[in-house]
Amino acid sequence: MTASDRPASGKAASSGPSGPTGGGGGRPTVTSRVLDILEAFSAERTALNITQISRHAGLPLSTAHRLVGELTHWGALEREPGGMYRIGLRLFEVAALAPRGPVLRDAAMPFLEDLYEATHENVHLAVLDGLEVVYIERISARDAVHVLSRVGGRWPAHATGVGLAMLAHADTELQERAIAGPLRRFTDKTIASGPELRRVLAEVRRTGVAISDGQVETFALSVGAPVFGPDDAVVAAVAIVVPSDGWEARTLIPVVRASARGISRALGAPRALRPPETALHSR
Repeated sequence: MTASDRPASGKAASSGPSGPTGGGGGRPTVTSRVLDILEAFSAERTALNITQISRHAGLPLSTAHRLVGELTHWGALEREPGGMYRIGLRLFEVAALAPRGPVLRDAAMPFLEDLYEATHENVHLAVLDGLEVVYIERISARDAVHVLSRVGGRWPAHATGVGLAMLAHADTELQERAIAGPLRRFTDKTIASGPELRRVLAEVRRTGVAISDGQVETFALSVGAPVFGPDDAVVAAVAIVVPSDGWEARTLIPVVRASARGISRALGAPRALRPPETALHSR
């Protein structure tokens, strides 16, 4: 499987008059307009001038100019000499406070590096945000199988190894939301029905790993495993992504499972301290 920077399962960016509003459908609030400005930036649009920001955010030029000035003064945006704006470091500082960000990444990095050494392909660490996965770390060799993932990128959970690993151990309400669909199809191998997804999630719980073979792009195979936190709730997932031609999932399962278990132990998950057989079948 591969990951993308595109919005995942129909989570469209909101902007302009149809964007978020305050008061249950009233006029857009200042907060919603600020968020619209930040959402104007993407992996494909990392630098924008004030006219482009105004257009993508659906705001009058004067409003965009005023709010962009305030965001720049605070550090959320940075202005380049040519008049282009980029996301500022102040947002990175704030994001670093997220509990599923640097703390999780720091605990996981030694295990991700070991996992990378096992294949010299792609290694992903991701968290679940609703029915989407968000990638918070990626290690990849120059000649590894091509994937579109980036740190901060999103993808529908049902089509990815990391997503299936987390969904299988998520709360029942979230699982049922995923099963109810719609389930976006990318290839002929993509899970596209509720009953199929329910069966796959049960298999993930039974085996402790999730296999996504050609679900997003037919040439890529992903093997993922869940990571648990101090309360034994799933907090992340780790995965290896390799070419489907020349690799078999069964050869990757032991190292992926061991990596996820090591990260869980580093985070203080009680289940990671129990014998593997006991932890495998507990939820």
